[in-house]
Amino acid sequence: MAPATSTGETFSERFARQTQHGDSIFRGVTLVFALAVIGLVATIGFVVINGSALAREQFGLGFLFDSIWNPTATDTSPAVFGAWPAIRGTLLSSAIALLLAAPIAVGIGIYLAELCPVSLRTPLSFLVELLAAIPSVIYGTWGVLVFVPFFVTYIATPLADTIGQAIPWLAGPVSTGRGIMAAGCVLAIMILPTIAAITRDVLSLVPNTQREVLLALGATRWEVIAKSVVPYARAGIIGGIMLGLGRALGETMAATMLIGNSQQINQSLFEPGTTAASLVANELPNVQSPIHESALITVAMVLFLITLVLNLGARLIIWNMNRGPANARR
Repeated sequence: MAPATSTGETFSERFARQTQHGDSIFRGVTLVFALAVIGLVATIGFVVINGSALAREQFGLGFLFDSIWNPTATDTSPAVFGAWPAIRGTLLSSAIALLLAAPIAVGIGIYLAELCPVSLRTPLSFLVELLAAIPSVIYGTWGVLVFVPFFVTYIATPLADTIGQAIPWLAGPVSTGRGIMAAGCVLAIMILPTIAAITRDVLSLVPNTQREVLLALGATRWEVIAKSVVPYARAGIIGGIMLGLGRALGETMAATMLIGNSQQINQSLFEPGTTAASLVANELPNVQSPIHESALITVAMVLFLITLVLNLGARLIIWNMNRGPANARR
C-alpha cells in the first residue's frame, strides 16, 4: 500500500489527480522542449570551443587581429592564420545591410499596419513574406547576374569617380563589382522582409486606444504614428531589426557568391573581401591540416560569439525600454 501524504491521499492518487487533465504532462513536455534549446546552444558552444583549442593555443588573441591567412605550409614558412579580414568583412557587410534595410523595412511595416488600404494589405503582406522565403542561393544568383552589372555601371563607378576622390572607402577603380558593398546591398534585400514583417506584426498589436487618444486631441495621422504607435512598439521593432542583423551576420551562400572571397584587406568597399561564414564554407570541406581545421572552427566560434553578444545587447535594450514607462509611473 502506497504511503499517504499529509492530506491523507496516497502518492498514486495525488499523481492521478494532478495528471488527469493533462496540465502537468503538458508542462513537463514544454519544459523539455525549452531545455532542449538551451542544450543545443550549449552543445554548439562546446563543439566550437573544443574544436578551436589547437588554434587558440598556438595563436592566442593575435589570431583575431592578424590579417594574413595562408593555410599552405612549406619547409621554409609555416601556415599562418589571421581572422581579421573575415571579421572585418562580416561586420562591414552586415552594417551596410542594416543601414540600408532597417529604415526602408520599418517604413514598409508602418505602411502595411497603419496606412495601407484594406484591399491591398493582404497581397502586399504576402509578397513581403514571400521575399523572406526565397533561398539565399537565388539571391546570390540574381546578385551576380543582375545586380552586380547594374551596381558597377550606375552606382559604384560614379561614386568612385566623385565622392571616392575624398573618401578612401569609396575609392576606385572598380574592378569586378564583387565586394563588401555589393554583398551588403544584397544582404539588405534579404533581411528587409524579416524586419518589415515583424514591424507590421508588432504595430498591429498596438491597442487602438493609443491612436484614439491623440486623434481626439486633434493630432494628424502622421503625429499619431510618430508619437504614439511607433514608440509603443519600439521594443518589438528593435527585436525585428536585431533578428535581421543576425541573418546578415550568418548568411553564407549569397555572401560567398558576391563578396569576392579575398583574404586581403582592401580599403575600398568596392573591392573584394570575405566574411567569417563564407570563409568557413569555402575552406572547411578541404582542410589541409589539423591546425587549418582548428583555425576555421575558431573563426566560427568568433562569429558565434559576435551573434551572441549582439543578441544579448538587443535583449538589454528591449528590457530597458520595457521597464522605462513603469519606472516613470512610479
